[in-house]
Amino acid sequence: MSLNSDTPAVDDALLQAQIANDALVQRVNQQITLDAFDSSDPQVLKQLVEGLGDTRGLVRLRFAETLGDIGEPATPFLIEALAHHDNVVVRRAAAKTLTLIADPSAVPHLLHAFLNDEDTVVRSSSAGALARTGEAAVPALLDILASDRHPQDTKGHAAWALAFIGSEATEHLYKALNSDSVDVRCAVIGAIAHVAQEQSDTKSCNILVSALTDPEPIVRTEAASVLGQVNYPPAIPHLILALQDADVEVRKAAVSSLGKTGDRAVLEALHNAMNDEAAVVKTLAKLAIAQVERQSEADDW
Repeated sequence: MSLNSDTPAVDDALLQAQIANDALVQRVNQQITLDAFDSSDPQVLKQLVEGLGDTRGLVRLRFAETLGDIGEPATPFLIEALAHHDNVVVRRAAAKTLTLIADPSAVPHLLHAFLNDEDTVVRSSSAGALARTGEAAVPALLDILASDRHPQDTKGHAAWALAFIGSEATEHLYKALNSDSVDVRCAVIGAIAHVAQEQSDTKSCNILVSALTDPEPIVRTEAASVLGQVNYPPAIPHLILALQDADVEVRKAAVSSLGKTGDRAVLEALHNAMNDEAAVVKTLAKLAIAQVERQSEADDW
């Protein structure tokens, strides 16, 4: 009986909170439109961050967009919520909103949430915000990749963030090519491939080619694989040489990338790869030959 009597009160409280949130976000957006919003008012900024916990997804999105419009003045309040709020929905939304603002001052706090929050969505959203922040996040991401303390899924997110940052991180990436860490070199090769695609950058493409001779097979494999995503004809002879690599994964990646070139000049090498000792390489070579021939026929039209 007590449960039933409490339910209307709970529903009424939820309704009142929703009405208050609707009024708040509408009022603030009107003030922003009129250039009359006071971004130094901590009480309003705290209320806006609390609005990220609204039970309605579209309303949470509206609060996030509003805070994104306010920009860096909202950063400290979002950081506080990301670090300490007991509502996981607010922490998730705070990380996603920091993605919109991309304030470099948030990097240490995003890094802490990425590595330590108990919620996987908070961690992945924090990684996304680090990626969006750009160059300021690169040293921390490289440190994560170089460390033995972090699991592979964390390193995977860090590598993705580096690749997303792309050309903004070029100077850091080139320096990190000499890292003793295999994980760093692999991630850097992936990120440089994005730079090469973005800019058609000869230097980046040549670095990818050079990585085909890295002492670690996993780095050579990554280089052979990403060269299939970059339209760089000078890489073709080097990929053909990679068909003789001692590591089967490198040979597999080289065969697949040669197939993506669509260049009939690679057909002889691919036919030779049909004699590879590994059955999987033979299968991939057959597929790559068919891929090149299809592309050649399309080009003839």
